[in-house]
Amino acid sequence: MGSIIVNAILKPKEGFEEQLLSELKEVQAASKQEKGCINYKLHKSIEDNTFVLYEEWENNEAIENHIKSNHYQIYRENISDIVLTREIHKLEMI
Repeated sequence: MGSIIVNAILKPKEGFEEQLLSELKEVQAASKQEKGCINYKLHKSIEDNTFVLYEEWENNEAIENHIKSNHYQIYRENISDIVLTREIHKLEMI
């Protein structure tokens, strides 16, 4: 298996768009520095307030280390009350 792509799709609760964006930018900056991170890009829908993270990791171990990292744990705690929906998709190239 090659690298693993993670797509995270998040919709904030009404009125929390800017706070979620701030949290996403913060976790993005820290995650880009992690060992095994190839790519970590943040997108915003042009149709609504949906945010999409496109992450590329060397392997599953890198993803697991990312999830266990201090900055990721803080991010998850900080967004727990401001996110309406959160979908995570782990993908491989076919």
